[in-house]
Formats: sequence, C-alpha cells, structure tokens
Amino acid sequence: MTWLISIVSFFIVILVLILAHEIGHFITARATGVRVEEFGLGFPPRLLSIKRGETLYSLNAIPLGGFVKMAGEEDPEVLGSLAGKSTITRILVLGAGSLMNFLLPLLLFAIAFMIPFNLVVGQVIAEEVAPGSPAARAGIRPGDTILSVNDKPVDNNGDLQRYIQLNLGKEVNILVRHSDLTTEKVQVTPRWRPPAGQGAIGIVMSISNATISRQHYPFWRAIPLGVSACVETFVLFKNGLVSMMIGAAPVAVAGPVGIAQLTGEVAKAGISPLLEFAAFLSINLAIINLFPLPALDGGRIAFVLLEWMRRGKRLAPKAEGLVHLIGLVMIMAFILAITYRDIVRIINGESLMP
Repeated sequence: MTWLISIVSFFIVILVLILAHEIGHFITARATGVRVEEFGLGFPPRLLSIKRGETLYSLNAIPLGGFVKMAGEEDPEVLGSLAGKSTITRILVLGAGSLMNFLLPLLLFAIAFMIPFNLVVGQVIAEEVAPGSPAARAGIRPGDTILSVNDKPVDNNGDLQRYIQLNLGKEVNILVRHSDLTTEKVQVTPRWRPPAGQGAIGIVMSISNATISRQHYPFWRAIPLGVSACVETFVLFKNGLVSMMIGAAPVAVAGPVGIAQLTGEVAKAGISPLLEFAAFLSINLAIINLFPLPALDGGRIAFVLLEWMRRGKRLAPKAEGLVHLIGLVMIMAFILAITYRDIVRIINGESLMP
C-alpha cells in the first residue's frame, strides 16, 4: 500500500507539473505563429495519438516528461519555424514553460492554505546553546523561549528553521523570553558555514506544550500567503544551492525513484502538504530548466542569445541539433546514475526525509 501511494501520488504530481510546463510552450508558440507539430506527454515510444489541425497529440510510454515539438526549432527555412522568429519571440516561447512552473505554485500554495491542515503549535525552547555561536554571543541562553524572528511568530521548530534558512548571512532580530520571564530582542546573523553539529545559529531546539491546531484560510488570505510561500521557496532553493556550492551542505540530488519515494512520504501527511511539495518541485523544475545546459530550455535560450550577440549569425542547424542531442544523452545518463543510487538507498532502508 505504501508503494501504491508513492507511485500514484508521484505520477499525479509529475503529470500536473509537465502539463503546466508544456502548455506554456504550446500556448506561446501558437500565439506567436510557430507551428506545433506534436504535443506529447511522456517520451517515445508512442502509445496513443490523435491529430487535431496541424498538431499531433500523443501519449508516450516513458512517463517522466513531455515535449512540444515545434517546426524548425533550429532551422529558419522551415515553414512556421521557431528559428525564423525574432529573438524576443524565441526567448518568450522557450521560457514560457518555466514561467508556467513559476506561476503554478501560486495556485498550489493558495489551495494548500485553503484546505484544512494540521499544524503543531507550541513553545520553541533553546535546549542547548553552543559556546561562541551567534546565539551565544547575542545572549540567548539554554531554557530561553524563541518568540519571533523579524517580528514573525515562531510556533514550532519548523518556523524557526525556515526563518533562519531564509536569512543566512543576514542579521535577524530574534525576540526571546528568558527563564526569569523577561523578554529581549537580540540580533543574530545565521552562518553559511557552521561547525559540524551546531546549525546556523548554534542552538538545539525543542518544543514544549505542543498541541495540534486544525487550520485553514479563506481565499483572500490564502492567495497572499501563497505568493509569500513562493518567494520563500525560491529563496530557500537559492540558499540551498549556494550552500552546496560552497561545501556548507552535502550535495543532495534525487532521481525519479527518489522523488517518488519522497512524494509518497509527503502524501501520508495529507493533501495540503502534498500540494506544497508539488509547488516546491514546480519551482525547482522552473529554475533547473533555465540552466544554460544543452537540451534544456536554458540551453536553447543560450543559443538564441549567442546568435543575437553575433548579430544574427547562427550556428548551422545540424550542429546546434547535435549539441542538444549530446546534452540530452548526458542528462539521461546522469538520471540513470542517480536512479541507481536511489534504488540502492531504498534497498538499504534509507529515506530522503531528514
């Protein structure tokens, strides 16, 4: 049953993200006069297809992606080609998939806030404070209660962790209540490279008087909360990427199998957490697709910009197509390697959840 939940949840989430991405390409291509030859869900071999107008709509056997095949993606001589359009139009069409994946989380987060969900609420206590840490230098002591960060209330450990990770390297104002019941606002700067086992500000947290609060919000509150959650997710992704690049955090990469396992674990917590996780994946997909790597949207945009910098002098269509093909093969090989690692990890009984 656990695996069934994981598989079903994973494919529903992936289908939503893929549809949003490819619809973005499809709509902008049609709106700008680019001929769409095929709109495909999954990758070939083809299972089912239907022709409507000039476009073939297909369902394919490998359900881990999708594509919009446009006429003349590298060749401007083809009738209704993408390559024959202006620089701005091509960038718009190529970037529209990621734009949709940026916009989708606004809806997903808003719905997640409108659906009733359980939230653990209690007092967050500093159980231990590492000597010489930012928390210790600011005057936070064991037994202190963390009340707020930058005037945002801290109701559980997750709140405190999120606010700290959002502000790595930046000074934050933390309101604490000492054991003598006096309150004090202190300034702390979370570290990018904390010593092992200390965390960004150097405290070990616990929660006391914890209760389960059932919460939900009307749509006029859920929408701005969804916008705020999108911005925070983007910042968390950026900070996580920087942490991995500077060696402050381990490189954490999951393939389809690992994401399916994680999706199943999140799905057990309810629909609202699953929607939030789908929104997180959508933002990740949007950013990664804009990386300037061959075969990705960002790689194709890079070729368009290169042509613009060369004042309209483009690479031969066959040469550009070969670069993207090689890039696709390398990406697929990387995914297979990550998938193998994920399978080994699952066999060993390990999880991606912290």
